[in-house]
Amino acid sequence: MTSVSTPQLAIAADLLALLGATTTELRPDDQLEALMLAVAADLPVLLWGEPGIGKTAALTQLAATLDLPLTTVIASVHEPSDFSGLPIVGDDPAEQGVPMAPPEWAVRLVRAGRGLLFLDELSTAPPAVQAALLRLVLERRIGSLTLPPGVRIVAAANPRSSAADGWELSPPLANRFVHLHWVHDHEVVVRGLGGVWPRATLPRLDPGKLTAAVDYARRAVCVLLAARPKLVHQMPTSEARRGGAWASPRSWDMTVRLIAFATAAGSSRDVLSLLIRGTVGDGPGFELLTSLGRMELPDPEALLADPAGTVLPERGDLRQAVLDGVVAAVRARPDRSRWDAAWAVLVRAIETGAPDLVVVPATTLATLRRDDWPVPAAIERLAGVVTVSRRADRAADLVRAGR
Repeated sequence: MTSVSTPQLAIAADLLALLGATTTELRPDDQLEALMLAVAADLPVLLWGEPGIGKTAALTQLAATLDLPLTTVIASVHEPSDFSGLPIVGDDPAEQGVPMAPPEWAVRLVRAGRGLLFLDELSTAPPAVQAALLRLVLERRIGSLTLPPGVRIVAAANPRSSAADGWELSPPLANRFVHLHWVHDHEVVVRGLGGVWPRATLPRLDPGKLTAAVDYARRAVCVLLAARPKLVHQMPTSEARRGGAWASPRSWDMTVRLIAFATAAGSSRDVLSLLIRGTVGDGPGFELLTSLGRMELPDPEALLADPAGTVLPERGDLRQAVLDGVVAAVRARPDRSRWDAAWAVLVRAIETGAPDLVVVPATTLATLRRDDWPVPAAIERLAGVVTVSRRADRAADLVRAGR
């Protein structure tokens, strides 16, 4: 029987090896980039996703990309003492105290000096275990040991509705993580099952941008919180939302770090949105993203000084805000040269974007003309746009009246 089964098992091993032989490709992935940035910033990350979505596979690939040994700890099958340490009575407890012995996996991490600690099934850990994890996640201490700076912490959890005997995450523990919601990309899954998976790469930080990135991040958060002090600390009222991302001084400090890293890496706005909303929550996060958009708008005075060099935002709402700002600047300090320059800016807006955004600023700017100011040639470029827009408005009014 052995002589028959052994060759078949060997053939099966060959088949398994072929199935496991896959390749990777460089492919833009906002989720992976956000995860890599948070890990590079040395912040604990919590991946939320349904079972089988690929969270563990992403962490395995992350460890391989960073060349870090992966240590997986299933939080739900451990006792609180496994994270806080077991008391060991020494020779003279009255003099030396009772040391807290750390678990074996923590000792291995300290000896290696580096690694990726993966805390899996976090949402199935009971409250007592979650309480024991607080010090590990925030202070990186396990018993009498302190994890070295070369160790990064990433956790994964299933929503309570799909977790086995799941618990809501406690607010103190939830507020220590950057929360990223892991979803599958249909095309990525299809190509992966065909043998080609996306490859995670650590975003490149530009050494020349580090100081400016820190200044930008601090200014972005401070400008918002100075105007909206209620956002400094906003603990959600519902138990489920308290187990996710919410605003606190701790999470705002994490946000400053993430903005600095994303800016130094030149990351997209979508990646920055994932990081910010995953740290302070959707509401405060969207307010900060809007504030960031306003901060990046060009100065109206700079545009009036050099209309030919005008570069306007591509987003319609930001472009409209810039044009309104230019007109407001002329209104605040009317002058013929500034008035002429504003018309030149509006012409640039027509040349580089949707013409309908110019209608309101052009109409308002026309009302600012003084009797002794000649009509600039630029107005001829805009007259058709304003006329067409007004005719369209009248036609829409007639249609509504007919209805």
